[in-house]
Amino acid sequence: MAGKSAETGSEYGLIEAGGTKFVLGIADAARTIRARHQIPTTTPEETLGTAVAWFREQGLNPAAIGIASFGPLDLDPASPTWGHIPRTPKPHWTGADLVTPFAQAFACPVAIDTDVNGAALSEYRWGAGVDDKSLLYLTIGTGIGGGFVNGKHAGGHLLHGLSHPEMGHIRVARHPQDHNYPGFCPFHGDCLEGLVAGPAIKARWNASLSDLPAVHPAHGIIAWYIGQAICTFQAMLEPARIVLGGGVMHAPGLIEMVRDSAAEWGAGYFVGDPRAIIVPPGLGDNAGLLGALALVLEEG
Repeated sequence: MAGKSAETGSEYGLIEAGGTKFVLGIADAARTIRARHQIPTTTPEETLGTAVAWFREQGLNPAAIGIASFGPLDLDPASPTWGHIPRTPKPHWTGADLVTPFAQAFACPVAIDTDVNGAALSEYRWGAGVDDKSLLYLTIGTGIGGGFVNGKHAGGHLLHGLSHPEMGHIRVARHPQDHNYPGFCPFHGDCLEGLVAGPAIKARWNASLSDLPAVHPAHGIIAWYIGQAICTFQAMLEPARIVLGGGVMHAPGLIEMVRDSAAEWGAGYFVGDPRAIIVPPGLGDNAGLLGALALVLEEG
C-alpha cells in the first residue's frame, strides 16, 4: 500500500474494477457500505476520472482506498509500474496506472490486488470460508481467475509468487464433443479461460449458458471443463473450501453438475470431497467490494 497506513474507524473508498463495469463503494471497517455506484468500463482516463469524481461527490475523505481489479497486474511494490496493468486483451488498458489517480486525488494509501484475490480474502474472512483452514476462490465470467488463501496466518494469507496466480490460463484436455472451437484467449487459445469464460460460450452457442435450455449439451461440456480444473487445483493446493463465483456460475444447476464432474475427475483420491466443499459465494453481490475492503485491512 502506498502512503500512510489505514486508520481504524475511518471510511474507505472501495473499487471493484471489472472489464465491463467498475463498482464503487464507501464503507467502514465494520463492513457497513454507506454508498455504492456502478460505472461502465470505457477508457482508463474516463473510467478512473469518473470514479474519482463520484468519490468526491460523496464527500469522501478516505483513510485509504482499496482496488480489487481485473488483471493481470504488476504487484511488485519495488517495481516502477506497481499498480499498473502490464498487458491485457482489454482495449486501451495495457499499461494503465490504477493507483496514481486515487493516491493523488485523495492523498491517502492505496491497496491493490486482483479482484479474485480480494474476493478470496473476503470470502475467507467473512463469507463461505469462515472457520475453514484454506480457501480457493474461482471466478468464471468474462474471464477466469483464481485466488488462494492459506489460513495458517491470522486472518488468512493470499498466495503470491512472482505475481498473482493466473489459474484461468491452465491447459485442459478437450471435451470429446468440443474439438473444433479454437478458443478465444488471445495468448493461449484453448486454455481454461479460452474455453469456459462467457465470451467463449457465446462464441460457440450464440447465447450465455443461463439462456440455453437446460437440456443443451453446453451445460455438461462447461461443467466437465470446470470439474477438470478443480481436480487440478485440488492436486496442487487441497483447499478446504472451493468457492465458485462469476456470471457463468449463475446458470441454474451448473454448480451441482460441477460438483459431480470434479468428483469424477478426482476419483476419490483427494482429501476434500468436491460434493461437500464446492459452494457459491457467501457474500453474494458484496464479495467484490468487500474484497477491496479486505485488501485495505490486510495492508493497514
